[in-house]
Amino acid sequence: MTNSSERPRIRLKPKANARGLRHGFPWVYANDIVTDRRTRKIETGALAVLEDDKRAPIALVAVNPASKIMCRVLDRDIKAQLDADWFETRLRHALEMRENLFDAPYYRLIHAEADGFPGVIIDRFGEACVIQPNAAWAEAHLDALTDALVKVTGVSTVLKNASGRTRWLEGLDDTSLTLHGTAPEEPLPVPMNGATYMADLTDGQKTGLFYDQRPNHAFAAKLVHPGAHVLDVFSHVGGFGLAMLAGGAAQALSVDGSAAALELATSGAHASGFADRFQTRQGDAFEVLTNLGEEGATFDIVICDPPAFAPSKQALDAGLRAYERIARLAAQLVKPGGYLGLCSCSHAADLGRFRDASARGIGRAGRQAQLIHTGFAGPDHPQLPQLAESGYLKAVFYRL
Repeated sequence: MTNSSERPRIRLKPKANARGLRHGFPWVYANDIVTDRRTRKIETGALAVLEDDKRAPIALVAVNPASKIMCRVLDRDIKAQLDADWFETRLRHALEMRENLFDAPYYRLIHAEADGFPGVIIDRFGEACVIQPNAAWAEAHLDALTDALVKVTGVSTVLKNASGRTRWLEGLDDTSLTLHGTAPEEPLPVPMNGATYMADLTDGQKTGLFYDQRPNHAFAAKLVHPGAHVLDVFSHVGGFGLAMLAGGAAQALSVDGSAAALELATSGAHASGFADRFQTRQGDAFEVLTNLGEEGATFDIVICDPPAFAPSKQALDAGLRAYERIARLAAQLVKPGGYLGLCSCSHAADLGRFRDASARGIGRAGRQAQLIHTGFAGPDHPQLPQLAESGYLKAVFYRL
């Protein structure tokens, strides 16, 4: 265990935002740091003491000299040790809130910076947890994190998912592993909003299921009236479609480009007792929406929940055009008096820009709209107030 006095020091440039870091901003970019041979030799994932330009200590940070985010703030106490107690204390703090909020152990347990684990995602599926250690420091301390996770939660299985794009940016491998216990051989059933979703923890997308849309699924289900026909585009494993069937929809059509995801969605429909009311259509979402329009199909509720069209500032303009196009194509399929839900998980496209792009698309479809609800990720995806990127998910619902 490294003594705090032996830890390397990293100093900010005079114009760096030291005040912002002291007030909770968790990242230090490489161009804000005085770099010399000593700092460049710091081992990836190592701990260091961050100092301002006058050498006054600010925080304990994890270092990755190869990343644009060169330092991630771990603790305000520069003497903190990343031992079993450190991991267990933070995990218990996170678990306490989830257990208060949810009556079953299916949720995001750790949401990266907002839960005090920079770059780390942990999703819980009953007796199994999936970790995405998307930062070098977490990879270096993965054994300690796993041991603490098992001790605090009592889960029997812990898996490492290494598919995240951020791992590549951090210079990490893409090898997924079983860290504790035995990986499930079959997808796991996950109860949510009155439906059952099937989560593939080993071969599925991300950790196997997206918990962030849970409250927006529930709102969409409230819009359902008896006899409603609904369309769920970019449905993944059933998303909005299964929730709206649980809410009483007569028929749901789920559209996705992944045959594997639609198979899981169909399995979820069977497990939920909705098989006779559930249909799927595989294909490119833009093409399927266009074809449905040409077929004269209409629906009482249409939901579009695409992947991040604007994952970075460089992709923002193209992403906003894609959101506008989705809104135009989808709006044409909504019956008069029906509802349209549009979602974005692009942190680069803030709520205002996304809402404007959606409104342009609806207008280009020749429709008039009332904005009736704006939704965000659920409380198991808390936001760090100082980090806009932690509030990535937006959902806007319109009556047309």
